[in-house]
Amino acid sequence: MAVMSREDFDYSSIQVQEIMAKALITVNPATTALQIAKMMEQGGIGAIIVKDGDNLVGIITDRDFATKVAANNMPLDTPVEKIMSSPLITINHDEKISTAAEIMSTKKIRKLAVSNHGTIVGIITSTDLVNQLAK
Repeated sequence: MAVMSREDFDYSSIQVQEIMAKALITVNPATTALQIAKMMEQGGIGAIIVKDGDNLVGIITDRDFATKVAANNMPLDTPVEKIMSSPLITINHDEKISTAAEIMSTKKIRKLAVSNHGTIVGIITSTDLVNQLAK
């Protein structure tokens, strides 16, 4: 029988890239709230990165819809640049998930873009962290 060591229960060694979602959708700032909502529904996702040319300018989340669009009765043709969360907060792909949790807690956000040398390679969410802890 294998002996379990304390390290087997140590989440501090898990890197962000090991549990992040790699499927990413990016849109330009002129994309409308309605188009974003349809993309989220069809893709079964809760966050889309906003890109202006080569620059990552923000993120739009399902929560942004509830707190900005729905709560303020904004028209569905509102461009995403008016409702996105900006600037985009990122974490390095090789950071520990404990660091991701700390950033989310401090910034009061639930989703973090993951970067590798300036390129966005994925997204990590508070749900990803909870699922990892539940394993």
